[in-house]
Amino acid sequence: MGENIKYTLPELINESIKKFGEKTSLVFAGENNYTYKNLGDDIALLSDYLIELGIKKGDKVAILGTNSPNWGVAFFSILSLGAVTVPILPDFHENEIKNIIEHSEAKVLFISENLYGRIRNNIGLVKHAILIDSFSYIPEGTPAEHLQILSSSKPVFFKNLNKAEVEEDDLATIIYTSGTTGNSKGVMLTHKNLAWTTQQCYELQNITPEDKFISMLPLSHTLENTVGFLLPMKYGASVHYLQKPPTPSVLLPALKVVKPTIMLVVPLIIEKIFRSKIYPEFQKSGLMRFLYKLNPTRKILHKVAAKKLKETFGGAVRFFGIGGAKLDQTVERFLLEGKFPYAIGYGLTETSPLLAGAVVNKTRLGSTGPAIPGVDLRLGDADPVSGEGEIQAKGPNVMRGYYKMPEETQKVFTNDGWFRTGDRGWFDKNNYLYIKGRIKTMIVGASGENIYPEEIESVINKMRYVLESLVIQKKGKLVAMIHLNMEEIEKQFAHLKEEAKNFIQDKRDEILKEIQQKVNQEVNKFSRLQQVIFQPNPFEKTPTKKIKRFLYA
Repeated sequence: MGENIKYTLPELINESIKKFGEKTSLVFAGENNYTYKNLGDDIALLSDYLIELGIKKGDKVAILGTNSPNWGVAFFSILSLGAVTVPILPDFHENEIKNIIEHSEAKVLFISENLYGRIRNNIGLVKHAILIDSFSYIPEGTPAEHLQILSSSKPVFFKNLNKAEVEEDDLATIIYTSGTTGNSKGVMLTHKNLAWTTQQCYELQNITPEDKFISMLPLSHTLENTVGFLLPMKYGASVHYLQKPPTPSVLLPALKVVKPTIMLVVPLIIEKIFRSKIYPEFQKSGLMRFLYKLNPTRKILHKVAAKKLKETFGGAVRFFGIGGAKLDQTVERFLLEGKFPYAIGYGLTETSPLLAGAVVNKTRLGSTGPAIPGVDLRLGDADPVSGEGEIQAKGPNVMRGYYKMPEETQKVFTNDGWFRTGDRGWFDKNNYLYIKGRIKTMIVGASGENIYPEEIESVINKMRYVLESLVIQKKGKLVAMIHLNMEEIEKQFAHLKEEAKNFIQDKRDEILKEIQQKVNQEVNKFSRLQQVIFQPNPFEKTPTKKIKRFLYA
């Protein structure tokens, strides 16, 4: 950022507006007519309006909106006043939204028209509500059908009012996590946490004004917010948003139009593509299955499929970042052997979020890469034999703490000030980090051995017909719940239509037994499955696509 520039987000965006004024900034896919100068003008207008509404430094302002250029305008406008953003994940239940608004004491709420129903009955919790689609004021009691009338008259407000001085250590955002344990905590991140991490991302991967990002993850998630939003904004790239949820019918045409160079996804997205579209092609005949088992031919098949995948994504992708959860090793092997330009990142909301990263052409199977420059990682209570321990971090990206939760904050910091991630891992001789699993999800076996369900799940998930799985302990038994690709199974045995229903069910049970046998041959004796259960529907997930384990324990 330069020696004389502060690590604050208003400084970040103001510098970019000066440098990249005529470049495309934040747009919907297919558009290119909204420049950094336009963005700067709208930030100035909206921040003046917030001052008129009485918002001052330190006040909390919530954003409950689907991804759009206006989301970014609202975000920077709030921060330019020294106020604090409270981004809310769009998939949160209305009770969670109500709790977040109450707990954060938000004075203003920016709300998307399509999410208005989630808050309509609780709109009185905030002093002011603003429709993010048009920045129109929403009077209390406004019915949903009247929002369109509001959006037709965009208010005009421009007074160049004085803005508060924003400092590096000022609170910038409170992000409420969507944990797999069911507990939501408000993570307090400062301007320096976010601005510094944004700069360090560039140390891993250069970004230019010619780069095009396509946004698929919610902006209220730290990975998308830092790497998919602040990073391109700092270096003059453009970000392209979808106007509808990223279903294949919406996403594929957008990819062809935008031809993105940078994409960010959670593992579930690429895993689903691999298991439903790519892997079945390698299994459709006896000959293909035989060839796929041979290393040389498997690599050739992977290269061909990866090339097709890149074309599907628009043909210009040079960085395909994967983060938010552990990537299945079978899927990663496909990306690695296929020479697909993927990168792996590891971090948490509490660390803004990046702690470690392996970039394109520097990935290693199963590793999240080394610590990012400027971050220190260590292993707490490391096992002298395995070398495994709790991953702990220190750096300018580590949060201030949990909002209004001093006891919870104290629990996640060691006595000497290191942040405890709650993940167990180990380093290789080149300081590449490998994650074993969450300490909280670890199962203690009958003889006291540590069993990591994520490791068993990675073995299950590479089996044919498996879409996803969850390993839990029930009444002292190790049980796997498995969601199968029933569409592929039915297609495989479609020629037996006369006895289809019973046959398919019998075949399903046979496949589950076969999976159990194969898995138990691959894992250690402590991790062997004692029962497998068919999971008919996809598992319920957090907004960041992690399975809500607490629902199935």
